[in-house]
Amino acid sequence: MTDDKTLRILSTSDLAGIDISLTDVVDVVEQAYRTLADGKSANPRKLTVKPEDGHSVSYAMLGRDGVRGVVAVKTSYKHGLDKSRDQQHYYTTLSLYDDTTGLPVAMMDCGRIGSLRTPAVSALLARACAAPGSRSALVIGTGTQGRLALPFLLTTLPELDRLMVYGTHPDGLAAVRERLHHHFPERELEVVEDVRAAAAEADVVIATAGQHTPAHVESDDLKPGAVSILVGHGIAPSTLQRADRVIATSEAQMVVTGTDMADADGRFPAVDAEFPEVLAGRARGRLAAEERIFAYNSGLVVTDIALGHRFAQLAIEQGLGTQVRLWQ
Repeated sequence: MTDDKTLRILSTSDLAGIDISLTDVVDVVEQAYRTLADGKSANPRKLTVKPEDGHSVSYAMLGRDGVRGVVAVKTSYKHGLDKSRDQQHYYTTLSLYDDTTGLPVAMMDCGRIGSLRTPAVSALLARACAAPGSRSALVIGTGTQGRLALPFLLTTLPELDRLMVYGTHPDGLAAVRERLHHHFPERELEVVEDVRAAAAEADVVIATAGQHTPAHVESDDLKPGAVSILVGHGIAPSTLQRADRVIATSEAQMVVTGTDMADADGRFPAVDAEFPEVLAGRARGRLAAEERIFAYNSGLVVTDIALGHRFAQLAIEQGLGTQVRLWQ
């Protein structure tokens, strides 16, 4: 029972058992962007803290979903950026409050929310920015964001018929294959060793790798008409600096979180359109078939709020979570 003294805690295992389709995730995320573009939601610029030696990074994000009537705070903390992936620590949480009743909804581990939201956004960016007739896709990286990139891409661009992945971790490559076959058992995966050669043949490139990846795809590696979508690492600053068109989920966030893509003077090219406006139909993702488009996927907290609230609804319906008398 929800009251003003009780908080429902949803753990990683609580959320892991909730069934939700890729299409449902895409629809929720798209609605969140459209609601923001219509001025019904608020998504202030994220706050960032990073020590001088760069061994960790922390973010705090506050937002409001005006359609769902939910306010939320998301926190993110990653430690060990100077170490290998298996030595890193990452914690992210989302706290939701009902802005109609004034009561707390839930506090949850945000790991699964992010692992679904981010590739859904990349898939929506690809749908909006891919050249007509696009048939091939390359995913760079096999971590959390790389493993669902192709299933979500096929959800928004089902005509893709060549699916490539580049990675350096055998377990990660196996996980990418398993996730693809789980959702699309009839589709084949091509593991590539020469990432730059593969990029030259891809209509859609999604870079999700960690910062220590050897992948370094340059603008000249991309074919005319390609769209490159940056989530993590794997493509060089030239793909942004020399793009014919730049799309960002948020220009302000790109400047905060994408500093490694700036030029030698720390500057960014102007963003031609922000993605919420593209989804709302007030801006275009692509103007010409031969444009090389760079798209920056930084993730907006309104998408975490919408998807997190959907998971909270499902969890409450199923009686999941632990009730804590936090404010007693």
